[in-house]
Amino acid sequence: MGKELLLEIGTEEIPAAFLPKAMEAMAETIKRAFREGRISHGDVITMSTPRRLILCVKDVAEKQEDQVVEKLGPAKAVAFDEKGEPTKAARGFASSQGLEVKDLLVVKTEKGEYVCARKTLSGVATASLLPDMLKELILSLPFPKSMRWGNFNIRFARPIHWILALFGGEIVSFSLEYVKSGNESRGHRFMSPHTFEVVDFNDYLKKTKANYVICDPEERRKIILEQAQKVAQAVSGRPMENEKLLEEVVFLVEYPVALLGGFDPLFLQLPREVLTTCMMSHQKYFPVLGEEGQLLPYFVTIANTSPADASVVIKGNEKVIRARLTDAQFFFDADLKVPLEKRLEELKAVTYHRLLGTSYEKVERFRALARFIVEKVDVKLIDRVDRVAFLAKADLNTQMVGEFPELQGIMGREYAKHQGEDPTIAQAIYEHYLPISAGGELPKSDEGAIVSIADKLDTICGFFGVNLPPTGTADPYALRRQALGIINIILARGYHLNLAELIDYSLHLLKDKITESPETVKESVMEFFRGRLENYLLSQGYRADMVQAVISTGIEDLGRCVSRIKALLKFTEDSSFLPLTYAFKRVGNIIKGQTTTGAVNPNLFQAMEERRLWEEYLRVEELVRGIYLPKEDYLSALKEMASLREPIDAFFDHVLVMVEEEEIRVNRISLLGRIAIMFRLVADFSRLVVEG
Repeated sequence: MGKELLLEIGTEEIPAAFLPKAMEAMAETIKRAFREGRISHGDVITMSTPRRLILCVKDVAEKQEDQVVEKLGPAKAVAFDEKGEPTKAARGFASSQGLEVKDLLVVKTEKGEYVCARKTLSGVATASLLPDMLKELILSLPFPKSMRWGNFNIRFARPIHWILALFGGEIVSFSLEYVKSGNESRGHRFMSPHTFEVVDFNDYLKKTKANYVICDPEERRKIILEQAQKVAQAVSGRPMENEKLLEEVVFLVEYPVALLGGFDPLFLQLPREVLTTCMMSHQKYFPVLGEEGQLLPYFVTIANTSPADASVVIKGNEKVIRARLTDAQFFFDADLKVPLEKRLEELKAVTYHRLLGTSYEKVERFRALARFIVEKVDVKLIDRVDRVAFLAKADLNTQMVGEFPELQGIMGREYAKHQGEDPTIAQAIYEHYLPISAGGELPKSDEGAIVSIADKLDTICGFFGVNLPPTGTADPYALRRQALGIINIILARGYHLNLAELIDYSLHLLKDKITESPETVKESVMEFFRGRLENYLLSQGYRADMVQAVISTGIEDLGRCVSRIKALLKFTEDSSFLPLTYAFKRVGNIIKGQTTTGAVNPNLFQAMEERRLWEEYLRVEELVRGIYLPKEDYLSALKEMASLREPIDAFFDHVLVMVEEEEIRVNRISLLGRIAIMFRLVADFSRLVVEG
């Protein structure tokens, strides 16, 4: 059994969003340090509250594992003479390693036999290594933002006030400038601010809880859920479920206490999203829902103390939310006085991006692109789609969206409904922002889907066109999310759109803005979509080689790409799959690096096998191109192509392709090239990984 390591970093309140990743980093950092330090250990536990980061490692070895070190010396032929006596080189090497010549070993290497010094280094006590390890751990924790304070040089998310560090109950002694480690922790800032001594992790958890600190985030989560349910039941309600809000609140408090507050029922006349945004995003309250899922005029707030008089705290929160909702009501009423369509002119004064013009110009671009798309989908919808695109961004200049930017699109929908727009058009105004996140809700209407594609594609082509694509992990304009959104929408709606055509038209609309050549931008955007599509398909569980085999032949029609992959996957169950794959790979190997675009002249055929292959190819191509591909019956196309396996094998068995006569050689290469082109209508079989 090893000893227990306990570390607590006590700080000012750290932002809630920083804590989950800091906990992960603590665990990974100590595991790496112990691994590199040859220190075995048991379970690693991390916890946190706004004022503390906690690490506990069980069963830590008391000393490093011994290490065997080998050092190569001179070659054996240099180290020993013909009689096997050590030379000066051997004696010098042994001396440098603190060994006798007799202790040297001879080992075989790729370069021959060499002498080797092998030594066992005894591990040192873990306790002697921990001070530096823990200092490095604390100072290396990554935060989105860190700070220096006072006259000190160390940086951390917030000022550090104390450090608890114990190994086997003994203090691990070190200092971070003014803060010296010890065996003391502190209780809740307001309810129990004094210090107390700790002997181990169990003692720590017991004493922190006695001093109104719940260290375990999962325990706080459970308490919050249970208490919120309980107080909401007092008004026959339940707290609205929202994992993002719950996660944030868990890391905002050390000692959660749920309180029920209320507001004037008249505010329920506001759109639901306005109320929930005011409560959740701005005040971190949980809205309360009734039995039918309707909003009730109540909220649950999670206090960080157990107040002596809960009514005082509740009244304070009610006062704050009343002010918020009063402002929202004012914004809503004022916004309704101006028709949405009149607000479009105001967007001429709003800069979308300094290189891409105003928001008005963006609307005009994706409006034109939406008209282009709807003609491919359903021309009868053109007027409705145009109306949605025209009004899509009109709410950006409203007072409500100015105060609550997260309500863009939502307010456009609400104002459109209140001002008499067709409900489908009003809903599509909201839908054009979808999906908001990966795996999020998609537009349910064609109007919303088409405008969403147009808006997102204009954004992608625009930023690629001014040379501002995503780089590494940096994607400030969320272009990856928007590309994935387009892919999901097109696949979900079953649209047959030529992505290359859409990009061409979008770049045409951007011609006065882009700083790169349209050809270069198009190539970059297509490659960008290819990467997004590949990631999407892999996330759906498709085989990597099949995805590559299909998307390498073109991604213009995203829906057909997926259909081809599904057909290829189904075709792997066919007995002709492996033989056909080998045959195609054989074709590919022969024509690799050759010009294969020449015409095939049957009069140049010399062998029966090449004439037969040509005739069979013509028969299969007519069926594939004329019947199966137009119907997207890729499985039948593959099975028909499989009938070429036998004539291909016969061709290779009896016909030499690379003959000296150039005319004959080129004709045979062109024949094989035509076959390869036909196969690539479905997939590039050369990219498939096959066994056997």
